[in-house]
Amino acid sequence: MSWSSARATRCTPRRAPIGQACTPPWTSRCEPYQEIRRGRGEGIDESPVTRRRHFGEGVVVGQAEGVSVVVSPDDVGVPRAQAGPTPQHLLTTLLGEYLDSSDADLPSMAVVAILGEFGISESSARAALSRLTKRGLIAVRGSGRPPVYHLTPAAIARHRSRMDHFLSFGARPPQWTGEWVTVSFSVPQSGQGQAPRHAVRKALGSLGFARLYDSVWIRPGSDSGPVTRALHDVLDGVEGSRWSVTRARFEEEAGPHGPAAAYDLAGLAAAYEAFIARYSDLRVAVRNGEVDAARALVARTSVMDSWRKFPDIDPNLPEHLLPKPWPCQEARALMLEIHSALGSLAEARLIQVATPYWPDAASWITHFQASENGVSVPAAGDGRKKRALTRTSRSARPDSAYG
Repeated sequence: MSWSSARATRCTPRRAPIGQACTPPWTSRCEPYQEIRRGRGEGIDESPVTRRRHFGEGVVVGQAEGVSVVVSPDDVGVPRAQAGPTPQHLLTTLLGEYLDSSDADLPSMAVVAILGEFGISESSARAALSRLTKRGLIAVRGSGRPPVYHLTPAAIARHRSRMDHFLSFGARPPQWTGEWVTVSFSVPQSGQGQAPRHAVRKALGSLGFARLYDSVWIRPGSDSGPVTRALHDVLDGVEGSRWSVTRARFEEEAGPHGPAAAYDLAGLAAAYEAFIARYSDLRVAVRNGEVDAARALVARTSVMDSWRKFPDIDPNLPEHLLPKPWPCQEARALMLEIHSALGSLAEARLIQVATPYWPDAASWITHFQASENGVSVPAAGDGRKKRALTRTSRSARPDSAYG
């Protein structure tokens, strides 16, 4: 069975209206399942230990080859978090995966053509360019018409950090010391109360903390510097607020009252298993050589879009605190195989699509891939050497090695 037919036979795909929330058609046989969302975004639920939502939901951003193209709500490389998946989110993903230089001149028509591979209209593509320019991810070079864009140095640095985070996560077991960073805070109900309280929870979630109970949050590791700075930034000047950061050890780590209980590990395991089920057929198609360049670009983007949630929601606990068997390594191996195998094909497709509007596209378009010691980027052009971005596979998140 080819990859294109596998997508069509898993369920009956529908051409949902662009912008409509939906569950990706290739995930339907894996539902229901859930994910942990530790303080990212809006509307954090106050009552449960962890906030959950259905894992795999997305918003249709276009159609390609008769199948709705759906992307996830997570953000890569944009200076501020996005509320949901949009053409600008998809463009951010593509820029982060396939460009690695702020010197590259990126014509607007090349961007329109690339996003057209995902069913994005020209007007939506141009709107995405405008919004990413306002956010500082890209900038206009010169004053010519049509405009020419380039990635900003800050965006390049963030892309590299985030791609390292996504591709190196799970490469090595954490260096476990038995310590946890704990945060307690109190903000008065009156006055500014709700806004600072929400800001604290959002900051804690972005740093990998989970709520153990009430206003006590934890994460594995001993590095308290980032969270201390974040709490100063948010709560300094908020009258009546109090907070403390400590390092602690627990007598019972894995029990119902221990820190591991802050995480829905069963739900996370189910999400990994759903990822494996969703892309196993694609791996078979890749091994059989059934994925051409046009399909490789869409498929590789889908795999990374699905995988990149995990490094942000998985607390990366030591093995003795995890259910057995734990599917992270199997899911990571599947992701790496597909991502690596389709990289050159996806790059070739981008060059093919962009070259009519961007004659030197082949000199700049590249792709990220995982290496043994971190993330490396093959320099554009067949004869050029790879440039290592990192020397270790340490994740970009501060709790990656519990340091």
